[in-house]
Amino acid sequence: MTDETKAIIKQIEKEMERAIQAMETDFQAIRTGRASPALVERIPVEYYGALVPLQQLATITVPEAQTIMVKPFDPSTLKVIEKAISASDLKLTPNNDGKVIRLNIPPLTEERRRDIVKLVHKRLEEARVSIRNHRREGMEKLKALEEKKLITEDEHKSAKQELENLSHRFTAKAEEIGARKEREIMEI
Repeated sequence: MTDETKAIIKQIEKEMERAIQAMETDFQAIRTGRASPALVERIPVEYYGALVPLQQLATITVPEAQTIMVKPFDPSTLKVIEKAISASDLKLTPNNDGKVIRLNIPPLTEERRRDIVKLVHKRLEEARVSIRNHRREGMEKLKALEEKKLITEDEHKSAKQELENLSHRFTAKAEEIGARKEREIMEI
């Protein structure tokens, strides 16, 4: 393979890896019935007119299996943090004692678990589509190289096969991560 084809494959592999990482990051914020700081870290909080992720305004800890504790760096932000948590789609009620906010994570109902699994499937499909789009982008770049006579037909075919293999590998990895998240959600 030429340096150009290797560079294209390397770039597409990085893009596919980013798609997997983005999906994993999104999965961390999906509730599973267990307390996790990742559930609330990225909640946007209005702070002096700008939306700032909660993790930049407070320390987030898990003192007990079903409790998240949010301790603001600046006590004056307690009310806006509480408001942001209440407004989020987590459906959690913040308990403000004047110094920290405690969030009790109730056990998930069967219906809520199924809704969350649907969300996992939706996010998984988005990752698959992203991987396919990156593969298509790589194929187009390879075709352009062949049309410019920078690579031979055989090199084009082997590079296309390499992209296919990458696509299959990353799709399988995404599905494995999705299945693991689904099992985590459905376990009681």
